[in-house]
Amino acid sequence: MKISLEHISKRFQRHWIFKDINYSFSGPGAYALLGPNGSGKSTLLRVIAGMQSASIGKVSYSTADNSSIDAAKIFPHISFTAPGQEIVEELTLHEFLEFHFSFKKPLQGLDIKSIIAITGLQSIESKPIGDYSSGMKQRVKLAQAIFSDTPILLLDEPCSNLDQQGVEQYRNWIEQYSKDRLVIVASNDVREYFFCKDHIVIEDYK
Repeated sequence: MKISLEHISKRFQRHWIFKDINYSFSGPGAYALLGPNGSGKSTLLRVIAGMQSASIGKVSYSTADNSSIDAAKIFPHISFTAPGQEIVEELTLHEFLEFHFSFKKPLQGLDIKSIIAITGLQSIESKPIGDYSSGMKQRVKLAQAIFSDTPILLLDEPCSNLDQQGVEQYRNWIEQYSKDRLVIVASNDVREYFFCKDHIVIEDYK
């Protein structure tokens, strides 16, 4: 997969968040969007995901054979997670994953039972997600993204609310399940983008 940014700029009212970004992301590959809090990296990730419109510019998507994909049809190709992402907390973990994977397939060789085992949340899989700690909820958010069979994986501050054990779990999941994908991480924490060879510094586009 390939994502191309052409003259991407974003402003809120009179304030420009970033200006004139021209860049291409190609998969498999791992990229980090870097910058301090408030720099616009999360906004840029949402623009890349098609969840938010740029003020100026165009985002285009294409397959490995250069066939273009309409932006309105990119959803099946992308997995996304962010700290503020809403999940249905009234559902149990098993129910939530059943719901999620009715829209997207799990990675080959995985099913809901094995995914729950990988998260280590088997003992509470029948409890409503609303009863989980913030770290447990973050593991659920990561699981629904990382274990979906999509060529593009977009991660916004993926280690938010995770303790050291959770960070190690994230590291293991990335090393095992992201090698053949296009991964873009928005972060200012090297633990989250340790595997990214290409870095885009948002401050360079002010």
